[in-house]
Amino acid sequence: MELGLLINGTTVKEFILLGFGVAQQARFLLLIFFAVLYMLTLAENITIITLVVLDTHLSRLPMYILLSNFSWLEICYVSATVPRMLFDLTSPQGIISFHVCFLQFYVFFSLGTTECFFLSAMALDRYMAICHPLRYPQIMSPDSCYILVAACWILGFLWYLIPVILISRLSFCGPQIINHFLCDPVPILSLACPPLGIVPSVCKVFMNALVFCNVLFVSLSYGAVILTVTKRSFQGSFKKSFSTISFHLLVVTLFYGSVAGMYLAPVGENSSAVTKVVTVFYTAVTPFLNPMIYCLRNDQVKEALGRLWKRRGKFLRSKATK
Repeated sequence: MELGLLINGTTVKEFILLGFGVAQQARFLLLIFFAVLYMLTLAENITIITLVVLDTHLSRLPMYILLSNFSWLEICYVSATVPRMLFDLTSPQGIISFHVCFLQFYVFFSLGTTECFFLSAMALDRYMAICHPLRYPQIMSPDSCYILVAACWILGFLWYLIPVILISRLSFCGPQIINHFLCDPVPILSLACPPLGIVPSVCKVFMNALVFCNVLFVSLSYGAVILTVTKRSFQGSFKKSFSTISFHLLVVTLFYGSVAGMYLAPVGENSSAVTKVVTVFYTAVTPFLNPMIYCLRNDQVKEALGRLWKRRGKFLRSKATK
């Protein structure tokens, strides 16, 4: 990756992340808040992965194969931004090198893109399970799920590669201050020297195509699921199916709602504070909420947690008797 050039010919070697722009006391409170949130997020998602890996019943179910991989994605996603955010809250400089900035930009956007594809894969799983239950075991076999997971990761890390390369090759006019707490395309492009050519248009096309295609697929899948569920005559089956779908829809709404508010809405003159709040929501808050939403009132997860706790109790008792 080439270093960006300033208009006077000097080389851009680093940027300055402005961060939240708050007083020292507020920085300390934010540091504590995000550190606790980060640790809880890691604990939640690691717990889900552990349950699925160790429980023989959950490890064979397609939904939990996808969910465990989604939890691993959430760990990577939150780790791409929050540790750097915590570091900058302890340091007033906020200096980040050119290469590290664009590496964060690429990894962060690739993981976000992968999450879009994962949400579509989980919508497909629910569509097949509810609308085509007889074909579900054959189509959504464990091998098929792992192929689907691999496809999500590969597409996610290839999708936004071209826009990242194009932005990294731009020349940048000072000041080198990014009014954000992470390397995001909007503030980075605001530092680029005009003319920017087709770069903003290419970025917008890739983003709009990603969101539109995945939102359309998710909407059609869950639309068909809701239509199928409402036609069922058994009240108990209806409640169980609709309860599961409602939690999935909540995760989808939280993610795409924040993405739309950040990247698809018109940018206002005084939107930097709002931008930071929205970015905090989908980079730190939603990865914390998603495990609770997916596993809240989930009987299978509760039963698996109970079995794991009993196994741990038996192991400790057998160890104590030796």
